[in-house]
Amino acid sequence: MVHLLGKLPSEECQKLLHWVVDGVCGREPPRMADYGNTWTLVEWMELLDSLSSLFRLAVGKKTPDEEVRPSSVLASLADVGSGYGEAVLTVLRARREEIRQALVERTNNVSSSTLQDFDWQIKLALSSDKISFLHTPLLNLRLDVKENGALKPLSVEMNREELQTLISSLEAANKVVLQLK
Repeated sequence: MVHLLGKLPSEECQKLLHWVVDGVCGREPPRMADYGNTWTLVEWMELLDSLSSLFRLAVGKKTPDEEVRPSSVLASLADVGSGYGEAVLTVLRARREEIRQALVERTNNVSSSTLQDFDWQIKLALSSDKISFLHTPLLNLRLDVKENGALKPLSVEMNREELQTLISSLEAANKVVLQLK
């Protein structure tokens, strides 16, 4: 799905790629709100997932640039334009060590976090300025995660579109887990 990068003007490509690497490294990832006019939500999620996976795999497998260049991901960018593939390689070269360090830290932290419990509720959002119903169902998902022996509650509120994206992601993750067994 990296070919979706072609919808972005080439001069903004590196900015987005650096922002994706920030997300991979545990900092603020790019926001859909900044690119809502360029991609749909589904395209946006697929693009972020593809780019994040590319950076994680290239660094995690210690793949040299010469092997990343002909990879199927960058080959799909050849149809879009050579500047996009070069932008990916430039960002990869510049931030390879930072990504590697983040992956090492994440690997160390993942083993100590487990989901303990979850709860969900559905409610309707109300418009306060016009005192009318928006009739927008929202899901309030509460996760209790045990991290380093301490229970940490996480709360997420999602609309229908965000919930569908979450469900799709979980189904895809389940398929991967089943393939690994």
